[in-house]
Amino acid sequence: MLLALASDHRGYRIKSKLITLLNADGHQTMDFGTQGDQAVDYPDYALEVASRVSDGRAERGILICGTGIGMAISANKFKGVRAASCTDEVMAEMCRRHNDVNVLCLPGDLIGDRPVGDLVRIWLATEFEGGRHSRRLEKIELLEKNQVNPS
Repeated sequence: MLLALASDHRGYRIKSKLITLLNADGHQTMDFGTQGDQAVDYPDYALEVASRVSDGRAERGILICGTGIGMAISANKFKGVRAASCTDEVMAEMCRRHNDVNVLCLPGDLIGDRPVGDLVRIWLATEFEGGRHSRRLEKIELLEKNQVNPS
């Protein structure tokens, strides 16, 4: 799978480890920074990943900041992007199964040295269930098109 990754200064160490793991698992990765602990603005990095997922230049994306929340908010501004901040394996599985999340946002400050490989692998392997969840995603798409009442 072709994956776009980026982080701010609070997630670059985790991002580097993930890129090594993902490449070893056979995925192709694109790294959009940052490469150090000098303070940067997370929306600049969310833009790089979310725009590629939105227009199909990447199949999915992974973003890392302090909590994952700022990256998720920024990434969700792009058409077709469904980003969620996940802190554990259950959230990673459910966001794929029910919400077809295509950009995983991780909390660099909350994960610390805990391995995140299993969480990311679960997110990558979990399929979208469809069914009643498809109807809900269609309503989200209508909201994205600025239609006030999706019912």
